Amino acid sequence: MGIKGLTNLISEHAPSAIKSHEIKSYFGRKVAIDASMSIYQFMIAVRQQDGQLLQNEDGETTSHLMGMFYRTVRMVDHGIKPVYVFDGKPPTLKSGELAKRKARKEEAQIKMDEATELGNQEDINRFSKRTVKVTTQHNDECKELLRVMGIPYVDAPCEAEAQCAELAKSGKVFAAASEDMDTLTFGTPVLLRHLTFSEARKMPIDEVNLEKALEGLELTMPEFIDLCILMGCDYTETIKGVGPKNAYNLIKQHKTIDEAIKHLTPRLQDNIPAEWNYADARRLFVESEVTPGKDIELTWNTPDVEAVVDLMVKRKGFAEDRIRNGCAKLEKNLKQATQTRVQDFFKVLPSSGTPKATPKDDKKRGAKDTGKKAPAKRGRRK
Repeated sequence: MGIKGLTNLISEHAPSAIKSHEIKSYFGRKVAIDASMSIYQFMIAVRQQDGQLLQNEDGETTSHLMGMFYRTVRMVDHGIKPVYVFDGKPPTLKSGELAKRKARKEEAQIKMDEATELGNQEDINRFSKRTVKVTTQHNDECKELLRVMGIPYVDAPCEAEAQCAELAKSGKVFAAASEDMDTLTFGTPVLLRHLTFSEARKMPIDEVNLEKALEGLELTMPEFIDLCILMGCDYTETIKGVGPKNAYNLIKQHKTIDEAIKHLTPRLQDNIPAEWNYADARRLFVESEVTPGKDIELTWNTPDVEAVVDLMVKRKGFAEDRIRNGCAKLEKNLKQATQTRVQDFFKVLPSSGTPKATPKDDKKRGAKDTGKKAPAKRGRRK
């Protein structure tokens, strides 16, 4: 779910924190991707003509594999070096949110069954998407595919968003990619949204800069975390009647949830959950369970084409020529993606050193020092 209303709040108060870019802008960048979120997207988007999940002849779901293969090839084709991060065990605080999701899926299943009896294809398609669940088998098959493709992945001890943020904070990757805005609350310096489906839907990639967001919102990181909890996150209940604007004004004025709730109107104070564990949610964001970035080594290897063909063609029924073509692109572009980005050639010199002047700088400096204009150029440059 992420943080309710956070994107709009940042857009309003810190518009410079969100920039849209084409995927090619990230050539040479390493990006940590929320795998579970991506697989869920694939299973929603990759469908047969009748709207049902893509399956092979044996009736096995293959939407997740098709999405993982082709979207990864597409990212690498644009010079991006992805690393996928898979969820570990969910935190205890998330049990309430998971129970709500399960109830919604069960309700959607009932409605889909009713639509099936009535032969209402439109409702069947609509409700079938709401029943999608990423299973352990889906995750394991995607991990196997990534291994033979030569793409690294990380098993997070807990939340994938927190581990993605840790990889970005430790400098292992440039950014974390997820649709969940709480990746910012976990502290990623840069968040990329729409990366895994930007090409398919012709959407630009939204890049959210945490430092600029804090600056525009005029909040410290602890205040930002409390704001996100007050707005609504996956780890605790919210106060009914406190929307994003109200939450922002409360934190802006009173700095913490502890102080903010003292200044609520009597009606809103009555809406405070009986056992509101906002302090535990705060602790989860600040002290998230992750593997330290320094302990993780990321390597991108040459794809094992025959192993990819064995999995995707022989076992899952995909077209061999398309899979081999994808592998050829992958192998070629993984080599190109190792090139250093242009700006990496221009290093900032230590403050104790003196930058070496370029001829152009000398001319400018000379004109300034003498108070005279630089002589006009004559003749053609050879």
